[in-house]
Amino acid sequence: MENDTLLFFSLFENLGHFQYIYFILGSLLYCTILFFNVIIILVIFMESPLHQPMYILIACLSINSLYGTAGFFPRLLFDLLLYSHSITRSGCHMQTFVIYTYASYEFTILTLMAYDRYVAISKPLQYHSIMTPKVLIILITISGIYPMLYIGLGIVFTAKLRLCGNELSKLYCNNWIIAKLSCENAIFSNIYGFVVLVTTVLIPFTFILYTYIKILMICQKSSKELRRKAYHTCLPHLVTFVNYSITIFCEMSFTRFENLPPVIAIILSLEFLIIPPLLNPVIYGLNFPEIRRKIQHRLKTSKKCAVTQRAG
Repeated sequence: MENDTLLFFSLFENLGHFQYIYFILGSLLYCTILFFNVIIILVIFMESPLHQPMYILIACLSINSLYGTAGFFPRLLFDLLLYSHSITRSGCHMQTFVIYTYASYEFTILTLMAYDRYVAISKPLQYHSIMTPKVLIILITISGIYPMLYIGLGIVFTAKLRLCGNELSKLYCNNWIIAKLSCENAIFSNIYGFVVLVTTVLIPFTFILYTYIKILMICQKSSKELRRKAYHTCLPHLVTFVNYSITIFCEMSFTRFENLPPVIAIILSLEFLIIPPLLNPVIYGLNFPEIRRKIQHRLKTSKKCAVTQRAG
């Protein structure tokens, strides 16, 4: 099969009139994700007091949420509304690249957050000399380029496989599913995929876990006031990390099971694309007083401007 061959999403079949209900629910969900994450990004970048590593990384998390959901929701809504359940092979590889890099970026950003909190708590006096703007830019750049190169190379390997089937048993493209359609031996692609999984997911996961354990150990030896502040700033990061780890584990584990009921398979495979982008802005907006106050200030200012314009 060539790159212009059409692949079909089999899960869209026999939806009937339910497809319009799913379209409405999907649209509301996507708009909510866009609204929450855009607010976080705008507030952080427009308010100079928030131009600190911790808040910049929170903004990066929201930017990544917009990036990942843009690779999934528009295509999903298009399929639901226009009865178009097909995608070109090249388009499928592009969607795979976006979703996979989104998943990896989430872990690399959380890794930088864990390192930032570790430096802030273990070396508070040297924090600003260690986490300089230049260092932050370098870390963000490396964490963005590395997954892109490794995941892109893995997709290139899969793209070279000759396919004998054209039905995708998911709501989005997935390297594992595409490789299963191959007429050839895909063992090399699978081994490379495992290496990518280890370097872009498992190693960052281990580092984050180790970092927070070290932070907890430091906090146990600190004063009660310092311990309270440390827990307050680390708890949202830890909740985000646990939440995302659970959702990505569901995706990686249950993608390979073919005997699951379709509804359960769909829910488990979509959690990492829906729950983190939806909950992360809420977690950080509610738990960080600085962000919450700036959001409230911006909303009040916008409301006053609107009232003034109407009065004029």
